[in-house]
Amino acid sequence: MIRPVLTEVGIFLIPFALYAIFLIATKNGVALKSSWPMPVMIRLAIAAAVLVIVSLVLLAQFSGAPPGSTYVPAHIENGRLVPGVEK
Repeated sequence: MIRPVLTEVGIFLIPFALYAIFLIATKNGVALKSSWPMPVMIRLAIAAAVLVIVSLVLLAQFSGAPPGSTYVPAHIENGRLVPGVEK
């Protein structure tokens, strides 16, 4: 469960990292408060939210079992645990 959460957090941070790289490339101070004005932060947050929403939609669309498939849960056979499968 932690991997999907960290993936989405990482996707959210992409616009901020790109802006920081831009500040480094233009030799502006990354740590200066004047380099991170509120309008820029709002635009970065909106871009980050859009990226997260798009990634969640793509994850829902292209992951998981095909429609109409049946899930067989994990069970014990001959004293061994058999993992669940999608049929």
